[in-house]
Amino acid sequence: MGSNQTYIEKADLAVSDLTTGGGLLVPEQAKKFFEIAIEESTLLQLVTTPTMTSPTWELPKANFAGRVLRRATESAALPVADRAKPDLSKVQIVTTEFIAEARIPYAVVEDNIENGTFPQTVLGLLGKRVAADMETLVIMGDTLSADPFLASFDGILKKATSNVVNAGGVRLSKSTLKTMLQTMPVPFRKGMTAFLTSTNAVIDYIDSLSNRQTLLGDDALAKKSAAEYMGLGIVPVQLFPETLGSGNKTNVLLLDPKNIHVGMHRDVRIETGRDISARQFIVVATVRFGFNYAHEPAIVKATEVLAEAG
Repeated sequence: MGSNQTYIEKADLAVSDLTTGGGLLVPEQAKKFFEIAIEESTLLQLVTTPTMTSPTWELPKANFAGRVLRRATESAALPVADRAKPDLSKVQIVTTEFIAEARIPYAVVEDNIENGTFPQTVLGLLGKRVAADMETLVIMGDTLSADPFLASFDGILKKATSNVVNAGGVRLSKSTLKTMLQTMPVPFRKGMTAFLTSTNAVIDYIDSLSNRQTLLGDDALAKKSAAEYMGLGIVPVQLFPETLGSGNKTNVLLLDPKNIHVGMHRDVRIETGRDISARQFIVVATVRFGFNYAHEPAIVKATEVLAEAG
């Protein structure tokens, strides 16, 4: 059996595959890194995650608001006032740089060096941690937050401002979901696919159905499938906050999750070191990502939804 130093030297050689070119991952490695992050996140699996080649990315928008058809007059063009004018604005995603650190005990290094999977272990450990942090920031980001990390940019809850419903401090039920759906501007209702909210809120909704003395109530108890309202999924997102408002509230979003764009910069940098006193291998990754809605008016947010246990 080799000494610890032998294993660490092998680790240095193995991780050199990740740190060539100053630590910049090759495109395939970066792709794998983000695939791991997406797979570990409930939210990131649902949204649009473009890989960006520059720190800033623009998403073109083309949308017609209101009526475009007019009654035709033979051999006459429409008057200027009757011509439809599309909205050709752009949505911009500006990425922010973040650093993630993983400390891997020598024993883990030894096990993975022997079976030749150390580089994959590095990407896996970092990808899982990055997934949780990205999801937290994309959901709860607020530039006015006292938490420097959460203050990096505004997230999906803060940016949903056009259509807001106050649930009045009650637990999630079909009444709140009905109001949200009716609040959605008519042109966007057809594109809605899901409600996103916290785990406790989804439990409360399913419980409200099970209390009904009907076949629907029986189904809510018997089935383990996702909850629905009017054919729209009610998706529990583990990292949705349940401490909003007076400390026990959450939000609910009605939207097409693909409206959420989380841009990931393809340049991922890996650097390594060792803490010899703690007997740990240190791996640090530098990543850039950002968020924006493709079309924020097509979002409805419910606030003051009770989400405490009990």
